[in-house]
Amino acid sequence: MPLQTSVRASKKPLRLDDEVRFLRSWIEKPLHMGAVMPSGRLLARTMAHYVDPKGTGPVIELGPGTGAITNALVEHGVDQKRLVLVEYNPGFCALLRDRYPQAKVVQGDAYRLRDTLWNVLGAPAAAVVSGLPLVTKPMLTRMKLVRDAFAAMSPNAPFVQFTYSVVPPIPKSLPGVTTEASERIWMNLPPARVWVYRKP
Repeated sequence: MPLQTSVRASKKPLRLDDEVRFLRSWIEKPLHMGAVMPSGRLLARTMAHYVDPKGTGPVIELGPGTGAITNALVEHGVDQKRLVLVEYNPGFCALLRDRYPQAKVVQGDAYRLRDTLWNVLGAPAAAVVSGLPLVTKPMLTRMKLVRDAFAAMSPNAPFVQFTYSVVPPIPKSLPGVTTEASERIWMNLPPARVWVYRKP
């Protein structure tokens, strides 16, 4: 019983620690961070909802940070062993390895996805879930990322991206690509929307 109490008590400070880590990283390199704080639970759950927990292929997460979306994926039923977490920040990589020991944590640049993943995947990915700050990047960089993501995925697998912007982070009119969007998530700070892109 005392053990349960200590586990419960440790959960709130953990979230606060993550916020401090995020804020520190944002101050040091603001354009590398998608947000000042980790994704809210409702946003993270919405993103995880688009991933099939019963699938067998790897699930790639780009820019997991402290693992807010990673945690939502695991709670959604995605086996940790399927997770491939691509994180640029070495401090966050160490944290992710500690929290998700069965996941594959890759320290690398998600915007150079082909190079970063060339010897990592054993099968086509079942999904790519991105917490990257896409709207801070030029459109050509965004398009290259999505193209590389589609090359790493099975046909029709979802590329899941959130944005705080009112416009989609990737144009909706890409040839041969279907697009859907969630309702705006007003409970997230700042409010966000999830966009999902699929290529047959």
